[in-house]
Amino acid sequence: MTATGPARPMRADARRNCERIIEVARTVFREDGVDAPLDEIVKRAKIGAGTLYRHFPTRDTLIEQVYRAEIVGLSDRAYQLAKKFPPEQALTEWIREQVRWVLGQHGLAASLKAVIDHDSEVFQLCRTALRDAADALLKPLQDSGKVRADVASAELLRLCHALAIAIENQPEEQAELMISIMLRGLRP
Repeated sequence: MTATGPARPMRADARRNCERIIEVARTVFREDGVDAPLDEIVKRAKIGAGTLYRHFPTRDTLIEQVYRAEIVGLSDRAYQLAKKFPPEQALTEWIREQVRWVLGQHGLAASLKAVIDHDSEVFQLCRTALRDAADALLKPLQDSGKVRADVASAELLRLCHALAIAIENQPEEQAELMISIMLRGLRP
């Protein structure tokens, strides 16, 4: 709601521009870091600087929205996997995706998190989204006795992150071995 009434929904073209900016910014930040020139994002997105600043008035706003898009996508994937696979397979696939995501970021997630205020609405939303997604995969397995009851979503997420760091420069088969060891450790 604005001072003059309810906020109007975003026009389709404006929404597409916003989504394109986030996608291009994600690529530029991955390549050049979060301090990359915003002019590079404008150029690659094929938009005017005014369009960028209308959607994202500050660099921090853009960084937050890139981080949010990454985390929401990763969280949504857990629910998709839960619908597609039996619980054990869904958890295994999501752990693989978590690990691949961390590996594919080449430090981007850490850079994004470093500039986002941990008390901000975006950070809290992202933390809640990831934990809820992890809970959605863990709970059915815990209820059936297939996963330890003392494993919380926060621990699962930390394990995935730690595993990704441990296998960063290892061959694919090493990643699979480590994931299987982690999965065995989740059993009661």
